[in-house]
Amino acid sequence: QLQLVESGGGVVQPGGSLRLSCAASGSTLADYTISWFRQAPGKEREGVSCISTKGGTTSYADSVKGRFTISRDNAKGTVYLQMNSLKPEDTAVYFCAAVFAPITSLVTMTESMYDHWGQGTQVTVSS
Repeated sequence: QLQLVESGGGVVQPGGSLRLSCAASGSTLADYTISWFRQAPGKEREGVSCISTKGGTTSYADSVKGRFTISRDNAKGTVYLQMNSLKPEDTAVYFCAAVFAPITSLVTMTESMYDHWGQGTQVTVSS
């Protein structure tokens, strides 16, 4: 059973950077498409970024394009989200999620397709 653990959240000033990590265990990360989602207080959870199993295809929400970069190291069983030029509106709990996709280069941020979730890590952007 795949388990996901996020880390790297914290408090940062506007314009700063953070790198989130999503560590996988219990199954082969390379068989899973991984996405990052976030949920701000009082708002619905939204997709932020997605990466295919081998990392060849990525997708980003319009609100983070050009500022966030998703990557993965399957050998280390970890997916990363580099977040630069952070804004107060990026404040949220960030979750990584996985969907089993060993054959296709699936890239989707449709939340209902994901059946493995981490517990989340808080990111706060504030001066």
